[in-house]
Amino acid sequence: MTAADDLVRAVETAAPRLLAMDDGATAQRPAPGKWSPREILGHLIDSASNNHQRFVCAQWQDDLVFQGYDQDAWVSAQRYQDAAWRDLVTLWRAFNLHLAHVMRTVPAEVRQHPRVRHNLDRVAFVPVPADQPATLEYFMQDYVRHLQHHLRQIATDA
Repeated sequence: MTAADDLVRAVETAAPRLLAMDDGATAQRPAPGKWSPREILGHLIDSASNNHQRFVCAQWQDDLVFQGYDQDAWVSAQRYQDAAWRDLVTLWRAFNLHLAHVMRTVPAEVRQHPRVRHNLDRVAFVPVPADQPATLEYFMQDYVRHLQHHLRQIATDA
């Protein structure tokens, strides 16, 4: 299984469950300072957006050094809490299916090429120590792990 296959499976499994959730429940925050399911899904849309650019650009870079982003500021600025749940799920699903397509188009030798210079010790969900090489393939798999983590969070909190 590739990261793209894992991503498609995760998205297609989760989308019907997400769409079946009670609309009111998706706006409930489980605790003060915690994101609601709408905000978590919004964060996953932001993650797809940021990683789409990273996966495409990494094909022409000698390193895996990527700009980070302030996830709380992004979620707040886009007011996912006020967005329609069905619209968020639809966007999230479509964006991730496209991202799986992008993952599949990256040649194996590019995905698997070890990059000595990277910042996956700071931007990856499961960090790679800075003194160890990293691959784009690892980063793609890490993206899927991150997505699955937040889907479990939504299932638990809702």
